[in-house]
This record gives sequence, C-alpha cells and structure tokens, in this order.
Amino acid sequence: MQQNPTPTDTSSNPLVGTVIAVQANFCQVQIDLDHPTVGGKLILCTRRARLQKIGVSAIVGDRVKISEIDWQGLKGVVIDVFPRHSLLDRPPVANADRILLVFALAEPALDPFLLSKFLVKAESTGLQVSLCLNKSDLVTDDERVEWCARLAEWGYQPIVISVENGMGVQELQVELDRQITIFAGHSGVGKSSLTNALIPDSNIRVATVSGKLSRGRHTTRHVQLFTMPTGGLIADTPGFNQPDLTCTPMELSRYFPEIRQLLATAHCQFTDCTHRDEPNCVVRGEWERYPHYLEFLADAIAWEQQLQSQPKLENSLKQKSGTGKKKFEPKLDSKYRQISRHTILQALEELSEDLD
Repeated sequence: MQQNPTPTDTSSNPLVGTVIAVQANFCQVQIDLDHPTVGGKLILCTRRARLQKIGVSAIVGDRVKISEIDWQGLKGVVIDVFPRHSLLDRPPVANADRILLVFALAEPALDPFLLSKFLVKAESTGLQVSLCLNKSDLVTDDERVEWCARLAEWGYQPIVISVENGMGVQELQVELDRQITIFAGHSGVGKSSLTNALIPDSNIRVATVSGKLSRGRHTTRHVQLFTMPTGGLIADTPGFNQPDLTCTPMELSRYFPEIRQLLATAHCQFTDCTHRDEPNCVVRGEWERYPHYLEFLADAIAWEQQLQSQPKLENSLKQKSGTGKKKFEPKLDSKYRQISRHTILQALEELSEDLD
C-alpha cells in the first residue's frame, strides 16, 4: 500500500495545526486536515526556548506553527502561537466557539436550580451557549415536551437526544461541525458517552451513576480535544458538581436571557438597578427563574465585597533595591521588618540629646 509523502524539511515552511492535548512541557498538535499530504497527523511538540522566555504558553485549542519535525518519531517544535479569539481559564481552552451544556432528563434527575447555575456560568464566558438534554429514552413524551416548553421560557431551545438509542446524535453532530465545542455539565449526565457516540474511536472511559447519591462519578480527568468525522473539535472537560459564579451584581443580569428580553423593551428607573427592591423596576416579577436570580445576586454581592476588601497589588509589593530591572517582592508586615540603620542612628542621637 503506497503511503502519502511527508515533507522532510519544514524549517522554511512551517506547518499549522491545533493543540489538542497538553501534558507537562509537551503538547500534541494535529496538523490541519486540509493539508494535502500530512493533514490530520499528530505531532508531539515542545516549545521553542524563545517562547518560554517571553512567557508564551500553548494550551488546548491554540493555533500554532510547528517546525523542525522528525517524521519518523513524529516530534516537532512549536515556534509560534497565533492570537486567540477566545480564552477560558476553567477549563483552560483557547479559541472555543460554543459551550454545550449536557444535562440528563433522568438518572440523575434534572435539577432546575443547578441547571440555572450552569447556564449563568456558561453565559458569563461570552461564548455561544447551547443546551443538550440526554437520556430522553428514560422519560415519557409528555415530560420531554414539558421540559422543552419550560426551557423555552428561560430563553433556550434544548437539543433532546438519547445516546442509548442514538436519537438526535447525528443531528447534533451536524450542528457542531467546524467548531470547537466545550462539553460541560453535571457529572454522570453522559458527556463522555456522547463524545464516544459522536467519535466512535475516541474510547473515553465512562462510569455509571452512583446509586446512593444519584450523582455521577468523575471519569474525565483532563481537557483534551477530539476530532469529529465532520471536522469539528470537542473538548470533553472534567465534570464538576457546583460551578463557581464569579461576577459582579451588574454583570449578573446580563447572563439571564429573560432579563435581556425585558430590558430590550423597557428600562428601570435607575441605571444601576439590581432588580431586587428598587422602585419602578421592570425586571422584578413572577418569572420562574427570578428566585434563582436573587440567590445568585446575593452571592455576587458577597463576591464583590470580598474583592474590595482585598489589598491592591501595588500596595502589597515593593521594588527590590540594587537591581537593574524592575523586580518586585512582597512587603513584609511591620512586625517582621528589620529596623533600618538610619532609624537606629536617629534614635541614638535623640537619646544622646536627652542625656545631655
């Protein structure tokens, strides 16, 4: 069988690819699929020393240039990292286009408050947010219709699937084409099983739901991109049970589609309205997720107060003396500081004057 030719020298014509996994000081780069000879090949890479010196790192999802490739060992060097159009810190993924929240209609049961918290966290990323409801085979048709109607009032059109019988999986695969999509959601809802269904050769480990806690067991331990047959990339992230909401009260209202819709047609009396107890507020009302908003608002106020109580960075650092470059070190508490020689001499002079 004749193999496709591979270039022997990439120093003058570096290749472009996407970082699909990172471990320690190495990253695995997949060369772009549209390359005529080596598209789709995986290269184990290190970073060029220049990038390390200027603090440029490569994370999952980064678009990079690679050179100095050893085609027999499939090893190379990352020589440049392209600018990112998006960046998430938890999980660390660059250039993602969409967050797909995966929840189960049963086993574990769908918790509206937890789903609301995940949706707010997803909205805070600034990425496109989609909602996928798995395990539809475990509920009745009426229950599926009821949940879809309920979530439509929240501002979302969920994609209903069943990995068990394949319902809706192919349609979801088409929708995720040519994008980097981050899977997120409660543990045990079927994220890894869905990835295996979309990419049969991914072979991600899955586990059953805990019978005592009705909660999923964590099976994904690190972030990795998997390539779908249609070309899209999926990040199966480690599952977590309680996402942390880190936003200010003014930011929080932007993460509720219901509030955005209400403010599109009317305005509150105060521009800094928190939609809690201010007069002439157009948001406060009987919509379903308003109690969720109030609870998240209390958390946001506490988080903002905690930020304001922390000392500013410039007040907690001092410039090191005797260095040519600007280097800073933490300031010591006054009780740990050594008394300067000038202060000691001044105190001795004052004592001598008093004795005279």
